[in-house]
Amino acid sequence: MAKQLIKNLLKDESGQDLIEYALVAAVIALGALAAMKSLANSIGNGFNNVGNQFSNNV
Repeated sequence: MAKQLIKNLLKDESGQDLIEYALVAAVIALGALAAMKSLANSIGNGFNNVGNQFSNNV
């Protein structure tokens, strides 16, 4: 009886899809985070350049 239970548990793959979707979502989230960090730096530099231009021309 215990042997059969262990065999059934080893064959059970019902939660595998959920774990795969969670891993894909985590990878996408990490990529988005990296892209947003880079974009934030670019936007900040752009605003600093505009501010410097205003300061130099006034």
